[in-house]
Amino acid sequence: MRDSERLVLSVRDLSTEYVADEGTVRAVDGVSFEVYSGQTLGIVGESGCGKSVMARSILRILEPPGRIARGEVLFWQDIGNGQEREVDLIQLDASGEAMRSIRGGQISLIFQEPMTSFSPVHTIGDQIAEAIRLHFGANKQEARERVIDLLQMVGVPRPEGRVDEYPFQLSGGLRQRAMIAMALSCGPRLVIADEPTTALDVTTQAQIMDLMRQLQEERGMAMMLITHNMGIIAEMAEDVLVMYLGRQVEYGPVGAIFHAPKHPYTKALLRSIPSIHSTPRERLPTISGSIPHPYNRPSGCLFHPRCSSYMPGRCEQQEPPLIPVGSKHLASCFLYPRV
Repeated sequence: MRDSERLVLSVRDLSTEYVADEGTVRAVDGVSFEVYSGQTLGIVGESGCGKSVMARSILRILEPPGRIARGEVLFWQDIGNGQEREVDLIQLDASGEAMRSIRGGQISLIFQEPMTSFSPVHTIGDQIAEAIRLHFGANKQEARERVIDLLQMVGVPRPEGRVDEYPFQLSGGLRQRAMIAMALSCGPRLVIADEPTTALDVTTQAQIMDLMRQLQEERGMAMMLITHNMGIIAEMAEDVLVMYLGRQVEYGPVGAIFHAPKHPYTKALLRSIPSIHSTPRERLPTISGSIPHPYNRPSGCLFHPRCSSYMPGRCEQQEPPLIPVGSKHLASCFLYPRV
């Protein structure tokens, strides 16, 4: 266990549901993890496994009919003078002043596609300045100067001119840098980056990742990095949470996940990564089948219909518990007996 004084976020048994006429979708189902200052937690899984819903649950920005069914989201809020206060975000009013002061101020979100996240009718500078004025009470000129400094810090060329440009006037890489500047504008303790490089080319991806790592080292902020790109996780994260159909199937240090993966789903994800040692034109291994429909979740282990290690008579009848399989390493699979 790490130094508890550096703990920033502790999520315990978080479950989020969407209730509709067709039935109830358990988008996040009993997920637990911790995030520490100066550290990055990587969250991986196929599309539709609940990664983004979990981030929105933490920030309390779920859209109806989504609701948090149970769990705790404990956040150590900076209250000034070097003091911290433990707050359960689930117990706060989602639209109340206490939650709004934390959202955007001490916990910020970098969205997947900045073109749809920025308003097309306001300048980049005005949108970043709005957060600064809201959380710090700065006047218009002070906020503008702060925005220019932020744009320069994240590597936007000619920030004095770019501050008055609209999102459509910027390239994808510059829009993403502007989104990072907005996320960092209030000095957050925790940054949640939801697929921050999906729409970018490989070179720009590397630049954005280098920028985020550099800013993290300078500021000591904690980061949750949500992605399906295992290569980015290997480069950026200290700990990794693997999710499948809303459940956590494996959780542990990045070295253990990559060099000694335990869950068949994690192994399959790693096998599908192209390697410089791969035979040219050889087809990459794929995970058989597809993610089940949310209204038709399999019984027992959720992964058993696609699992190469499926054990008939057991895997489809019981749900495997999350158990220790190594030092700080947990997996949910019947291949490993409970000790």
